[in-house]
Parts: sequence; C-alpha cells; structure tokens
Amino acid sequence: MQLESDRVAWHSSKVSKQSRQLSNGHGSCVLWFTGLSGSGKSTLAAELELALHELNCKSYVLDGDNLRLGLNRGLGFSQADRSENIRRIGETARLFVDAGFITLAAAITPYQADRELLRTRFGQDEFIEVYVRCAIEECERRDPKGLYRKARSGEIRQFTGISAPYEAPRHPELEINSEKVTVAESVSILLNYLRSRGCLPAEGKAGG
Repeated sequence: MQLESDRVAWHSSKVSKQSRQLSNGHGSCVLWFTGLSGSGKSTLAAELELALHELNCKSYVLDGDNLRLGLNRGLGFSQADRSENIRRIGETARLFVDAGFITLAAAITPYQADRELLRTRFGQDEFIEVYVRCAIEECERRDPKGLYRKARSGEIRQFTGISAPYEAPRHPELEINSEKVTVAESVSILLNYLRSRGCLPAEGKAGG
C-alpha cells in the first residue's frame, strides 16, 4: 500500500530564510505562549505584535481561538484533538518562521509532550516557550469568556484546569507571572529577550 508521504515532496523556495531575515532587518522565530485560559496569553501576544510592528518588524499572531474558527475547525477538546490542534498551529508557525516572521502563537497547549514535539520542528534557537503563569483562582476571577463558570456547572467538559489537566512547562525560555507583571512590563521583557537572542537588533529600529 502506497503511503501518502510517498506521493509528495518538499519544494524549496528560491528565496532562503536567511535572505528574508536580511531583507527584514531581523531574525525569525516563534514565541509560543502557553498557560491556562485567562492567564493573558492572547493579550500579551497582541501587545507584543503591536510593539514589533512599531519597530517595523514582520510579525504575526497565531491565536488558538482564531485558528479553531478556520484552519482547525472541527477539532474537539479530547487529548487527541488538542494534540492535532497544536500540531497544525505548529506547522503554520514553522511556515511563518521560514518566511522571516517573528511569530507569536497563543494557545493553551496543556501537554508537555506536545510542546516538546513542537520544539523539534524548529531550528536551533527558533522556538521560544513563554509560560504565562497565573493561578487558576485568578484566571477564574477574570474569566473573560465565562468559560470557567460553564466548566464548573458542567456545561463545558474537558476544560483545562478543571476537568482536563494542564502540565506546566518544566524549562521554558521565559516565565511571566501575569498576576505580578504588567502587560507593558511583560512586552519590555520579551523585546529585551529577543534582542539578547539576536532576533532583534540591539538598538534602533528593525526593518526598513
């Protein structure tokens, strides 16, 4: 039986990732924001994207909710579906990194094994795991979408932190406690980290 992989082959671009990075004036990588629902992942990714845009950087947010409305529509919240959801976001992020973008992926990503597999799909120093830490009590207090309330009442099943597990990262590149650090301070931390990694110029504006 012929496998699907036997019928397809990767077609390389005539424009290299390095050439795109040189043209952009900065490196490319993915910052993968993981944490409980309500921890502040999407907010932080959106504010960092704005800051990068103001520095003339090529960047884009891959938000877990947005992708479930399109590319990942039809996937549920079983462990298998969650893993497939993350795999698809990861492959999309890999294409953006190859295109020279600083890519910001915001998705709960509850399982350590999925995050470890993600890391193997990127080149050295291209995958930056950002653990947005927040106590579940605070996430429930915020509850911006009313999901915790529904999970507690049984309206939502397999909800991370309530009826499904969240495995906190063991060795993230960055850990940001959103209960103690403001969004503005967090963005500054992230920008400085990108500069320290050589993804952003040490001074001045990136890009043209």
